[in-house]
Amino acid sequence: MKVFVTGVNGQLGHDVMDELLRRGHHATGSDLAPSSDFPRYRPVNITEPGAVDKAFFRIRPDAVIHCAAWTAVDAAEDNVAAVRKINVEATGTIASACARIGAKMIYISTDYVFDGTGTEPWSSDLDCRKFTPVNVYGESKRDGELAVQAVLDRFFIVRIAWVFGLHGNNFVKTMLKAGRTHDSVRVVNDQFGTPTYTKDLARLLVDMIESDKYGVYHATNEGGFISWYDFTKEIYRLAKLDTAVLPVSTEEYGLSRAARPFNSRLDKSGLVKAGFVPLPTWQNALRRYLTELKKSGF
Repeated sequence: MKVFVTGVNGQLGHDVMDELLRRGHHATGSDLAPSSDFPRYRPVNITEPGAVDKAFFRIRPDAVIHCAAWTAVDAAEDNVAAVRKINVEATGTIASACARIGAKMIYISTDYVFDGTGTEPWSSDLDCRKFTPVNVYGESKRDGELAVQAVLDRFFIVRIAWVFGLHGNNFVKTMLKAGRTHDSVRVVNDQFGTPTYTKDLARLLVDMIESDKYGVYHATNEGGFISWYDFTKEIYRLAKLDTAVLPVSTEEYGLSRAARPFNSRLDKSGLVKAGFVPLPTWQNALRRYLTELKKSGF
């Protein structure tokens, strides 16, 4: 299968490319900056419709996995137009290009499309148009979902949360750096969800693109719902760091420019119903990830 992947210089895109190549697919990676990590790579500015069309009609992919996005949540608050250009307009451009050449598409979304309230896990069957996201980033990802659904029938929308991987910055790396240089760290204990390891997610995304089980899915690692405080405690336990972790409320923490959802719990039962293999537990994923980080010299 010929697969075109956007955002391959990021955490998820890089792992998706690795998984596609491991399975023998004809995968082409794209991003803004040059890359020497993959045999087939094409710099593409996805905010330029002409560049997208040129790439698609030259490569003629059977499927597109759209990992590229504006993900800097705090910075999004002061860059609304730029965020929407990438997360909404460019997504619509890619979806339209898929429609013209008959390609299926995976769009990576987020729990942020909901309003972050309550304690019940969000069902993948819920209509995201009925919710008001708590920040600009969430609004843009919701509208990106709608842009895909407006022009495609053969699509997968995959909502994820709390992402960590080797190729880029993330919460785990931040906490490890802080734990090595501080005696204690303050971490919020009133936001709940489940982490997602990009290597595990990449396996699932390629499983999806090899199928025709289209729809909206939630995909994070298994292992139960936790707070960021709980996550940090396990990071330090596995990394054998003695740094004290001090639980605080979101209000007490008070450092974020953008509001964050309190409830990032995602109901992933739709994966099993469709016949997909769920991701391993986040505890297992974190253990493997820390081993990989150590090998990389982090």
